[in-house]
Amino acid sequence: MDRRAIAVDPKTGAVEFKPYSYKPSLAAAAISVAVFATLTALHTWRVHEYRAFYFAAFTIGGLFQTIGYGGRLWSHFDQDALGGFIIQEILILIAPALYAASIYMVLGRLLRSLRAEHLSFVPYKWMTKMFVIGDIVSFTLQAGGGGIQSAGSLDLYEIGDKIIIVGLFVQIVFFSFFMITSLVCHRRLACASNLTASQDIIQWRRHLYVLYITSIIILVRSVFRVIEYVQGRDGYLISHEIFIYVFDALLMATVMLVFFIWYIGDLVVRDTDKRPAVALTELAHEGPRTIRI
Repeated sequence: MDRRAIAVDPKTGAVEFKPYSYKPSLAAAAISVAVFATLTALHTWRVHEYRAFYFAAFTIGGLFQTIGYGGRLWSHFDQDALGGFIIQEILILIAPALYAASIYMVLGRLLRSLRAEHLSFVPYKWMTKMFVIGDIVSFTLQAGGGGIQSAGSLDLYEIGDKIIIVGLFVQIVFFSFFMITSLVCHRRLACASNLTASQDIIQWRRHLYVLYITSIIILVRSVFRVIEYVQGRDGYLISHEIFIYVFDALLMATVMLVFFIWYIGDLVVRDTDKRPAVALTELAHEGPRTIRI
């Protein structure tokens, strides 16, 4: 059995809420703590190196993951302690929303660095704000639902379940629309720019591919979480601990690794560079070319 369960008092017949009906894996939790602690430290160094402070939320998400799986370590040694359960329940759940907040900012900065704000079909001045506001709503609903669940009451647990599901759906909707927006911008960039010259300006394709990869990974994780909560405490996914590590820990560690390897530092440099940037419109229509996406 996985994280949430009920117990019936054999004497009174009363139904009680128990954080766990199994002993959380020590090895899995310890490995997760080590992996996320390492990735968080590496991202902290990257933020400092590139002064990419707008990516701080992403790094805080890694810290939440580290502490969250630390809560599962605590729960291994004391299954009935609400402290460890609450820590892992809330922090692991909401950490991806912090990843999303930084991911949403990348597209806006990419367009700004390329002087291609006009290529977005969403008004540029509202684009980042819209997605971040959606992310805040998702974050608040998930955190609030997790907090309600952790109260230790079965009734409140079920209410928290419903709130979390709504928060996850909000995240899925905004991430899906974000991917559509990114694809449209990708196509317009390919049509509007001289491909060779634009590569000298900034590796915009690489950034978009990174956005696609990480966004799809987070979407898969969010869909998994929705199915998990919809199935309820007796569902198959929530009854097997391995799924939280395969479809949450592993996927979120992959997101952090991808962003560490293919970092967004040149967006920061380009955004603060005092030299005049070359607008994509100036590079357009310089002769026949093959448009590749």
